[in-house]
Amino acid sequence: MNGLEMYYEIHGVGQPLVLLHGGAGAAEMFSQIIPALSEDRQVVAAELQAHGHTADIDRPLRYELMADDVAALIGHLRLGRADVMGYSLGGGVALRTAIQHPTLVRKLVLVSTPCKREGWYPEVLAGMGQSGPESSEALKQTPMYRVYSRAAPRIQDWPVLLTKLGEMLRRDYDWSRDVANLKIPTMIVVGDADSVRTSHAVEFFELLGGGKVDGGWDGSGMPSSKLSILPGTTHYTIFSSPALVGAVKPFLDAPMPQA
Repeated sequence: MNGLEMYYEIHGVGQPLVLLHGGAGAAEMFSQIIPALSEDRQVVAAELQAHGHTADIDRPLRYELMADDVAALIGHLRLGRADVMGYSLGGGVALRTAIQHPTLVRKLVLVSTPCKREGWYPEVLAGMGQSGPESSEALKQTPMYRVYSRAAPRIQDWPVLLTKLGEMLRRDYDWSRDVANLKIPTMIVVGDADSVRTSHAVEFFELLGGGKVDGGWDGSGMPSSKLSILPGTTHYTIFSSPALVGAVKPFLDAPMPQA
């Protein structure tokens, strides 16, 4: 697929849900919630370029390129219109997949994901800017490296991953105009102590048509997209939180809105 041999795991049967992990992570990040998500659907937990079991290739890391990889995976597995759920970096890839390949995405779930770079807190952006070969040794003490060392086909590529990640994360982006034109039912989920600014999550929701009018006694003013802010949750606990499953499943299970 696009010159990439992408690793993926399939759990359960039913409506397909493609799961995309965060930066320097792997499908293993979702191990605590995959059993609940796959009870009544087919979960495809994919690993992006240079992450987990998926080896790197000779190209930079870009949200847009990885979105094309995800679209190719959906086509390769003949999933039809799949639901796509991404966390952090994986959420950016999920969003770009919906923007670039809207006919392949049925519903979209974005966890701890901004639609523009300024959606992160300034101190988080500063930390992202430091990702590179000089930080690779210190980051070997983190859970991210432990996951990488168990899965990566070439663990010596850890500094390469961080270098490519840092270069990508330092690039500015603002997909607000694309988001405003998105017709796919979308759910935004953030923690109340997330790395994504809570105010940005609200701004993002409004771009999708939410928060514009009162919902009404009959619910006629309810938007097709949803916003969930999980209490007592950080960027580092949200992807394994049972509360995330509790928020997401009703959205995925609901009938598609009338065109």
